[in-house]
Amino acid sequence: MLIFFLQPIAFGSWLPRIPDVQLGLGLGPAALAIALLGLPCGTLLTLPFAGPLVGRIGPRVAILWGMALYSLAVCLPALAGDPAQLFVALMLAGSSLSFVELGLNVQADAVEKGTGTVIMTTSHGFWSVGIMVGSLVGSGLAALGIAAHWAIPAVAFAVLPLALLVAWLLPVYPAEAPQQEQRSAWALPSWALLGICFFVFGITMTEGAMADWSAIFLRDAIGAEGGMVGLGYSVFAMMVAAGRFGGDTLKRQFGAVATARICGVLALIGALVLFVAPNEAVALVGFAVIGLGVSVGFPLAVTAAAGIGDRAASANVAILSFVALLGFLIGPPVIGVVAEHFDMRLAIACLIPVLLVSLLLSGRLARKASPPSTDPQAQIAGVL
Repeated sequence: MLIFFLQPIAFGSWLPRIPDVQLGLGLGPAALAIALLGLPCGTLLTLPFAGPLVGRIGPRVAILWGMALYSLAVCLPALAGDPAQLFVALMLAGSSLSFVELGLNVQADAVEKGTGTVIMTTSHGFWSVGIMVGSLVGSGLAALGIAAHWAIPAVAFAVLPLALLVAWLLPVYPAEAPQQEQRSAWALPSWALLGICFFVFGITMTEGAMADWSAIFLRDAIGAEGGMVGLGYSVFAMMVAAGRFGGDTLKRQFGAVATARICGVLALIGALVLFVAPNEAVALVGFAVIGLGVSVGFPLAVTAAAGIGDRAASANVAILSFVALLGFLIGPPVIGVVAEHFDMRLAIACLIPVLLVSLLLSGRLARKASPPSTDPQAQIAGVL
C-alpha cells in the first residue's frame, strides 16, 4: 500500500502544470491533446513486452527498476521546448510507467493469492491519495512561483529513495514450474478478458480526461483562476481514494458486480452535474461524484482479469492495461477536438456514453468458478 502511495506523487505534481506548459508552448486545445497522446502511446507500445518481462523477472524487480527509470522520465515533459519534444518526453514517461504500474498490480494480486487477504481496491486507494498529494504539492509549488522544470524533479527525487527502499522490502512469493502447458502470454485475449477490458475502457477514459482536462475545464468553462484551476483534479482524486478505501468492504458485502453498478450510476450522475455546472462550487461537486463513481472500476477489473486462470496473471493484467489505456489514448484527442470546434462543456459530455457502456458491461466482473485442482494455476501460490 505504501509503494502504491509513493509511485504517483511525482506524476501528480505534473498535472497542475499542464495549463502552464500549454501557455508556454502556445498550444491550442487540439494541439495540446495531440501532445498529451505521448503518455499513453509510450505505455501502449511497451505493455506487450512488459507483461512477459514482469512475469519472468517478478513484480518486485519490475517495481525497483521501473521506479528508477520513471523518476527520471517524469521530469522530462516540463523541459520540453516545443510540441514534438513534449510528445516524446511524455512517451518516455509512459513507457517507464508501464513497467512500474504493471508490477504494482501483479504484486498486489500476488499478495492477495499468497495471503488470502483482499487488498487490491485499497491499494489503488493509496495510489489515488498519492496522486492527490502530488497534485496538491504541484499546485502549491506553482502558487509559490517555482517553475515546473525545477518543481517536478524536486518532487520526483525527494520521493525516489523511500520508494526504492519500500520496493526492496516487498514480499516475494516463489512460483513452482507449471505441470502442464499454459496458454501463451502472446495469444489473443479470451472473450472473458475482452468483456472486462471493454468494461474498464470507459472508466479509464474518464480518469484520463480528468487528469488532462480538469484544470483547463475549470479555467475555460467556469472561469477559475490561479490555484483554483488545479483543485478540480485534487477533489476528483480525493474521492477516487475514498471510494477505493471502501471498495474492498463493498465488494465483500455486495459482490464485485453490484459494487461496479452502484459506482457506475454515480459516475454518470457526476458527468451530468459537471456538464451543467454554473460555477466552481457545483463543478467541484461534479468532479467529486465522478471520482467516487470511477473509483473501483479498474481495481475490480484487475482482480477479475488476474483470476481468469487461462494463463499467467501478469499476461492478462498487461492486456487489460493495454486496452484500458486506449481510453487514455482516445479520450484526450476526442475531448480536445470537440473543445476546439465547440466548447469544453460539450467535450466533457462525451464521457457520458462511454460511462454508460461500462455500466452495461459491469456484469462481466462476476466471479468465475474456481479452476479444478489439476489446473496448474491452482497449484502455484501467487502465480504471476
